[in-house]
Amino acid sequence: MGLFTKKEDSPAKMEKTVEEFMMLIRVYYQGVIAMNLGVTNLNILPDMALFKRMLKIPTQQNKLGLGEKNAVKKILMADYGLNENFFKEIDASIKKNCKTQQHIQPYFFKFQGFNNELFTLLDGLMKWKFRLSMLFKKALKKQTAKVVNEIMTRSEWDNVEEQKKAWSVRKYAETMGYSEAWVSDLVYTMMVLARDNARKSARKKKEDQS
Repeated sequence: MGLFTKKEDSPAKMEKTVEEFMMLIRVYYQGVIAMNLGVTNLNILPDMALFKRMLKIPTQQNKLGLGEKNAVKKILMADYGLNENFFKEIDASIKKNCKTQQHIQPYFFKFQGFNNELFTLLDGLMKWKFRLSMLFKKALKKQTAKVVNEIMTRSEWDNVEEQKKAWSVRKYAETMGYSEAWVSDLVYTMMVLARDNARKSARKKKEDQS
């Protein structure tokens, strides 16, 4: 299993893949939720539980979530280039939408729905699966910002299905409290990871054939 695999030269770093990035994002969400709601049952926060066990994160100040949140935030900022504002928006979103433990599951359903609609739409708009290997980071960031802006602001679409998905993404973002900049940062990070992973796979395939 690749999740939370430790590198020999740095136990704090993870294998940088799209899947592990999203796992780390969920760990941050769950750390904030644990802190805000005083969660004591680690089993209801499975991603954070795995992270805590694998990296042996100690519980700080007898408060579940504090040490885990700080540890995963450090990794996401250092290894994935996310900024402080990205985490502030998550904090504010959870504070707004998760007021009791009964809100945890519905909140994660919303987050999953948001991601599904967003990346299904991007799949068609950016053709990213086919173009990633040709884009440098600067060009990719510019293209990502342009497409996300279109999703968040465009009122009329030629394709009815794309319009429905764009409106759905916009509604999710509004409900959860995420700005266009936050969405763009999330998408860009995942695009860079997908591009780099595609390049690694292509190199490995070429080496295996030689």
